[in-house]
Amino acid sequence: MLNRRHIRVKVMQTLYAFNGTESDDFSKDQKFLLFSIDNMYNLYLLLMSLLIEINKKATTQLEISQKKILATDEEKNPNKKFINNQLIQLIVNNEVLKNEIEEKKINNWQLDDEYVDLLYKEILKSDLYKDYMATKTASFKEDKNFIIDIYKEIIAPNDKLYDYIEDKHITWLDDVPTVNTFILKQLKKLKETSDAHFLKPKLYKDLDDKEYAIKLFKKTLLNQTALAKEISSKTSNWETDRIASIDMVLLKMAICELLHFSSIPTKVTINEYLELAKEYSTPKSSIFINGILDKLLKQYEDEGKLNKVGRGLM
Repeated sequence: MLNRRHIRVKVMQTLYAFNGTESDDFSKDQKFLLFSIDNMYNLYLLLMSLLIEINKKATTQLEISQKKILATDEEKNPNKKFINNQLIQLIVNNEVLKNEIEEKKINNWQLDDEYVDLLYKEILKSDLYKDYMATKTASFKEDKNFIIDIYKEIIAPNDKLYDYIEDKHITWLDDVPTVNTFILKQLKKLKETSDAHFLKPKLYKDLDDKEYAIKLFKKTLLNQTALAKEISSKTSNWETDRIASIDMVLLKMAICELLHFSSIPTKVTINEYLELAKEYSTPKSSIFINGILDKLLKQYEDEGKLNKVGRGLM
């Protein structure tokens, strides 16, 4: 679920929030970093449980309509295509996912059910729903495509849902696009024969990624003075307080990665931090950061400081 770019974002946010001096006691900050990363999995569970709750809402509404004293023929014999959607049923009946939701105590939609109502009504109003419900039968492929479409077109871009998620956990603000993209990929890959654990993804691709997050955070934090000197040596015409705080954090992380992560290609490091600068800092930050890193890279190559291993790592 998690990629290196998102790990860099999490480390950047934690270092920016830390905004202190070097110290051997950074356990609280490291704990916050790991919590911020781990909490991304809870966001995945929250959004998957939303699909389950929308299905429950549809089922309840259908049952209420059937029990009306003056129910119409259509209400007595409703089209159950939506509530019986084969993809949704795979999710609803997945015991592994259900246990994860219960274990992590993801009960938001029982407490804030107005968001379930809101999205359910948006789905009912949509042309996607009307076209889908035009018949009473469907293939697994059609059912899958419908759920993918409503997630992509109605659920993921909903502003009120986004605001709700942001209010619940500030660390989720930058996680939403990544988690939504991941869920869409999961839905596309989900098959009738998929193993139950398919809906319980690993947060980290492997242990190396978790170690990378901790090492990048520690190395940058513990070497702030030395890293700041490296930056200062290439910004003689700049006063430190003129450099945006986020640019300083990104530069320190990038230099740390160049010097201490032998398996990461220099081009990858520089490109990744330039992209982060474009997204999180000022319009001219990427140009400024690129200039500093380019000068430092040439210096490190001349001095033999880069200890990159493997093909294409220089």
